[in-house]
Amino acid sequence: MTRPPTRSAGRPSTRPASRRPGPTSAPGLPAREAAARLLAGVLRDHRALGDQIGSLDRLAPPDRARAQALATATLRHLGRIDAFLDHFLTRRPPAPALDALRLATTELRVHGIPPHAAVDAAVRLVSAGKNRTLAGLVNAVARRVADAAELWEATPEAPLADWLARPIAAAWGKAAAERIALVSRQPSPVDLTLRDPSTASALAAELGATLLPTGSLRLATPGQVSALPGFDAGAWWVQDAAAALPMRLLPDVAGRRVLDLCAAPGGKSLQLAAAGAEVTSLDISEARLGRLRDNLARTQLAAELVAADALAWTPDAPYDAILLDAPCSASGTLRRHPDLAYLPRDLAPLITLQDALLDRAWGWLAPGGHLVFCTCSLFPAEGEERIARFLAGHPEATVLPADPARLGVEPAWIDASGALRTRPDFWPGEGGVDGFYAACITAPS
Repeated sequence: MTRPPTRSAGRPSTRPASRRPGPTSAPGLPAREAAARLLAGVLRDHRALGDQIGSLDRLAPPDRARAQALATATLRHLGRIDAFLDHFLTRRPPAPALDALRLATTELRVHGIPPHAAVDAAVRLVSAGKNRTLAGLVNAVARRVADAAELWEATPEAPLADWLARPIAAAWGKAAAERIALVSRQPSPVDLTLRDPSTASALAAELGATLLPTGSLRLATPGQVSALPGFDAGAWWVQDAAAALPMRLLPDVAGRRVLDLCAAPGGKSLQLAAAGAEVTSLDISEARLGRLRDNLARTQLAAELVAADALAWTPDAPYDAILLDAPCSASGTLRRHPDLAYLPRDLAPLITLQDALLDRAWGWLAPGGHLVFCTCSLFPAEGEERIARFLAGHPEATVLPADPARLGVEPAWIDASGALRTRPDFWPGEGGVDGFYAACITAPS
């Protein structure tokens, strides 16, 4: 049975991480080795997890999924894990040993992997390379970690990194920042957007999913996504419920010429194509467009793919509508991408790029056309302030107010200007949503 989320403004659950559902079996050594490489890539090479996924291609799909899950969970709780490990270490060991202990702590205290399996795996992890002399240390500390359940429960989660916490608190208040931090520590559910919205109830029942008021399906424990009913048939694609809303700010796009600007990984292009638009999907990265190409084939939808720099490219004719999902800090996606906390972003060049893309896209609209500007950011500097600047420079432009009933969202999610604003602490009891800002601007006829 499907049910809408409880419209509660209460705080998200604060139950300890060790009680959350996790993997039912311990991942093998290849998955753990891959997780260690991912962790090192974020913490020492400053590379996002998403940019490292290609390194997992040689793994079997279950090992690939386990490596990602283990690295993601470790980063999600890293501040707490390190504070916990400090009780057993007189000083921080070399990076390979520390990462092995971090992963073991995640397996033991977050995922509930049996102690013998997690401890043995941590030892094997450091013994497999040039760090065999660290095996004794890792063995001793991992065993103590396995026996320290009460100490783990008494160790608090770390606050958000300053580069995130300060602007979030300034924009939305300290209490909201604390709620956002709590939600970001919870494993995020997986949301699906449907090719045919009329199939929502039937697919929800088949998948055991919750049908959200926005029309997305939410899976609490999806397992291997590619093995779920409807995947091979292209009945749906993975897309956070908040990310699916900006496209729906546009009026009916059926038969209309629409540009998806900065399109990869492509969820919004798929939405536009499914709604009957004539879609051009433009992105600067040919590699990132590959994922969209695969999903178009799987869903049997069509779009013209263009790999080009939007600041240098020019269309051959105006568009009836443009959807600009501009590059940004991605601060609104922290619940799904905890690595972002360890990859601080300089907002200045991003803001300059956002303004340039907005101005350029405006010139490509047909008379009476619509331009949706959106960012997956919690910072007003990448959302509300960008549209305010744009409107000040383009008095001929107007904001088309979003209709909360049409979107399936609460009225409080629409700001005074008519734009959409979501935050991770919205729908807290159901796992939250990504932080997004989106405004639909109308050109004069």
